[in-house]
Amino acid sequence: MKDEFRQWLVSNGYSVITPSGNLSTVYDYANRIDKVCQWENMTWLALAAKIEPVVKEYSAGGVKSERGNKSHRAVINALLRFEKFLSAGR
Repeated sequence: MKDEFRQWLVSNGYSVITPSGNLSTVYDYANRIDKVCQWENMTWLALAAKIEPVVKEYSAGGVKSERGNKSHRAVINALLRFEKFLSAGR
């Protein structure tokens, strides 16, 4: 599922490499989803099944919003893109 998510991000215009040659958004978002799975003690598939409540928890006003706001909101943005990926039918 992780590779499918990366491919979906690329097909939706997210960058793989920065101009300086570093890994970019595609890898960062996939790694953020890995981190959420670790925090929540679940797999990507389990997270996919519970994406709506997890997004609410990590969004502004949610019980885990502090984690969602980490790194200029990269965590919540990754979760929102993952939710969109899932709703697009993977």
